Amino acid sequence: MAQPAAGPAPEAPDAVPEFPMPRAARCPFDPPPALKELQEQGPLTKVRLWDGTEPWLVTRYAEQRALLGDPRVSADTDRPGYPSKASPGAGEGKLSFIMMDDPEHARLRRMVTAPFAIKRVEALRPAVQRITDDLIDGLLAGPRPVDLVEAFALPIPSLVICELLGVPYADHDFFQHNTKTMVHRDATPEQRGTASREVAAYLGGLIGERLAEPQDDLLSGIAGRITAGEIDHQQATEMALLLLIAGHETTANMIALGTLALLRNPDQFALLRDTDDPKVVASAVEELLRYLHITHLGRRRAVTEDIEIAGQVVKAGEGVIMVNEIANRDPGVFPDPDRLDLTRDARRHVAFGFGVHQCLGQPLARMELQVVYGTLYRRIPTLELACAFEDVRFKNDAFIYGVHELPVTW
Repeated sequence: MAQPAAGPAPEAPDAVPEFPMPRAARCPFDPPPALKELQEQGPLTKVRLWDGTEPWLVTRYAEQRALLGDPRVSADTDRPGYPSKASPGAGEGKLSFIMMDDPEHARLRRMVTAPFAIKRVEALRPAVQRITDDLIDGLLAGPRPVDLVEAFALPIPSLVICELLGVPYADHDFFQHNTKTMVHRDATPEQRGTASREVAAYLGGLIGERLAEPQDDLLSGIAGRITAGEIDHQQATEMALLLLIAGHETTANMIALGTLALLRNPDQFALLRDTDDPKVVASAVEELLRYLHITHLGRRRAVTEDIEIAGQVVKAGEGVIMVNEIANRDPGVFPDPDRLDLTRDARRHVAFGFGVHQCLGQPLARMELQVVYGTLYRRIPTLELACAFEDVRFKNDAFIYGVHELPVTW
């Protein structure tokens, strides 16, 4: 848990914000007030983690972009100064290439870039539209109220990533259960390790099948890299695990959390409900991505050479933590940042990161969200919460933020 670093005039312990800081009770869509206070004080602040290390917390937009794009800032968890996880025993580990530096990061990333290219993703749009419409048909024909997470938000990205990878959707209960354990903050290291090994063994088995009988899917492409001697079986499995987790957990949480935010802002809900203009929908998606950043533990890096930034010298061997949710609320870049405004030009947000490590799957995530946000509210214009807002359970217990359930009716 983070506290301001010791200095000549340390603050009182009860004035110290924790890190990761819990969402504000007054509005679970906003960054914690303590983060905003630190942002107002300056772009970089030393903090202390649970293990006594003192990385820099970076709270402003310009400094986050500068550091994320700086080759002297390393994503390698083995580098000296890399900030520890948020709790003791959480375990670091490497999640394939996203925790590596170039040139190895670039080499591995290029192996799976093609399926996420914009043209390839756009070719999937009709299929995602059919999936979305079929699920809405099911909602309309089924009982009310219904949990939008289980009945709609989770199946869409799960179906899409299963189709893309070549993972049987019939097995979705297995991998969703285990990936939820892997991203749950309160899970023990043993529980996370068991869940990770089970999913890895499952994917490793599928890759083995593709080695024997290739198909037209991403797992076969990854398996082909083994055959070519470019990676080994373990690297291929880690790559598939990363794509599976990132491909459904993040987008599912954005669908449900975005819907809840719109229901709490009826004027903004109406903008999507009453339009069929793709440009309006695309702009709305960018604003929702800015307003609702779901990876709320910050991007963690280690500095390999001294960097002078914002009047500070971040020294080699020090860590930096960049909390994107507060950078996306920087009033110097996004005026009136705590207001959800779907007409705002929010394309400069850093929800997907920046630089060489920015999210590989962002074209797919954008397209899925455009289809969902552009369809659900037009087809169910009277959608509303089926419980008190105060009764909605938010995922403060998970590394990926969202809601556990979202009861809705119409």
